[in-house]
Amino acid sequence: MYKRILLPTDGSEASERAVLAGVDFARDAGAEVVAMTATPAFHAITADTDMLEQTRQQYEDSAGRAAQRRLDETVALARDAGVPCSSVQVVSDNPHEAIIATARDRLCDLIIMASHGRRGLKGLLLGSETQKVLVHSAIPVLVHR
Repeated sequence: MYKRILLPTDGSEASERAVLAGVDFARDAGAEVVAMTATPAFHAITADTDMLEQTRQQYEDSAGRAAQRRLDETVALARDAGVPCSSVQVVSDNPHEAIIATARDRLCDLIIMASHGRRGLKGLLLGSETQKVLVHSAIPVLVHR
């Protein structure tokens, strides 16, 4: 049924559980997976203390290494499960757009991602990348909670 599944990860515990479930799902479906992570672009004016304390190059190197570690974990998990896996690192201030674009560009027919379960004011203020993907994606989305 599904041939290629996008597994976006932000390194959170919820995201790691969704990746694990996604790899299991892909193994059972005989599908391959695409591991994906998005990191924000460097901004000189920001509330992110990592960006304030580093030069552009230091931030990009640090963010790139952290993103690669997340992807390497997913690739290793897939390899151990016998699931073919490729990976992609994207720089974007809008993760939901990066997720949808990556799924489309990599010809994925399913996106499996986590829901962090934020509700109320916190959910409203922080927004939900999962909700945004659900609303804007033409590709089916399976939400793992």
